Amino acid sequence: MLKFDFFNINLFTLTMITLCAQDEIPEGLAKSFVIGERNIFALKKDNKIFAYENRCPHLNIELEWSENEFLDTEKRFIICSTHGALFKIEDGFCISGPCEGQSLNPIKTIIENELIFILD
Repeated sequence: MLKFDFFNINLFTLTMITLCAQDEIPEGLAKSFVIGERNIFALKKDNKIFAYENRCPHLNIELEWSENEFLDTEKRFIICSTHGALFKIEDGFCISGPCEGQSLNPIKTIIENELIFILD
């Protein structure tokens, strides 16, 4: 007797949107962007790019202190300017503050030909 396993295959299309050149975000710093109606930011740590929606999960407000200022003074964490919540750079997980245990909404990125693209 033959047994067959059937799998559902979801076909989808991703759109690549150019964010900026990789060298436009210096190591240890962040930069904000408006893509359509979305406010996002990207930052570079250990030569890797991390990108998130610019929204605190606690109050749904923008995170930055002033333009492109998303990190604490030691540049170890993303910090919410309203209530000081601290988020890990690598995964957006909140380790301190009123939204502790929640996470920032990540944005998928790829780097190709020294350009940073977001996948939408």
